[in-house]
Amino acid sequence: MPRYRMTVEYDGTAFVGWQRQQNDRSVQSAIEDAISSLTGETVSIRGSGRTDSGVHAMGQVIHADLSREWEPYKLRNALNAHIAMAGDMVAILDVMSVTEDFDARFSAVRRHYLYRIISRKSRLALEHKRAWWVSKDLDHDAMHAAAQTLVGRHDFTTFRSAHCQANSPVRTLDRLDVTRNGNIIEIRASAQSFLHNQIRSFAGTLKLAGEGTMTPQDVRAALEARDRKACGPVAPPEGLYFMQVDYPDVILPRKERAEITSDGDDLS
Repeated sequence: MPRYRMTVEYDGTAFVGWQRQQNDRSVQSAIEDAISSLTGETVSIRGSGRTDSGVHAMGQVIHADLSREWEPYKLRNALNAHIAMAGDMVAILDVMSVTEDFDARFSAVRRHYLYRIISRKSRLALEHKRAWWVSKDLDHDAMHAAAQTLVGRHDFTTFRSAHCQANSPVRTLDRLDVTRNGNIIEIRASAQSFLHNQIRSFAGTLKLAGEGTMTPQDVRAALEARDRKACGPVAPPEGLYFMQVDYPDVILPRKERAEITSDGDDLS
């Protein structure tokens, strides 16, 4: 069966999360329903990672196996039309034809997330449900310094949800940078994989560093404690964005490469 890789954007506000659930609307079910409406097929898609309720995505990646071949841009446009008719805040950004050994989850070599904080006295209007509003002033340099104590390969039990199903709390964190543009503070994290609530736990702890409640040494000590009680409060989901997934080069059939290029999509 032809396999298609798709990059997906969504507003997580109205969804219970990525994963399909029996009685609630999820991002997975929204896309699967669109495929069913378009093709008449019942398809189970696989995503590169799960997101919780309220978490957004700008670069989630999925794969789907369909019974017939599609020109990628036509499949993208048709699915977007069906998603729009259903009223779901999801968009298929691009579609590629890939070989059957490509797996959206297991082929991934790195995942990138963004956490947004808006630090100001007034509550959010336009950015409501798009960022974490913090009314206190935050020192982003202190947050960045604290973040660097977490980079590397560690046991992240402190920053792991009690409900996390991963077999091991050990992960290698490639990047955790904190920058500021006006009153917007951005925390960017990169790793091959993350634990459940790991980034939101980072964000809640780094906020304390920005307030002066914790020093970089305190954050390092919290990591080394391997104790969930040493973690700061878990930041709310609306500030978190699944930005991008990296894969090894995917070789496309020449025919599909020509079709995607002719629709203006960037293959670089």
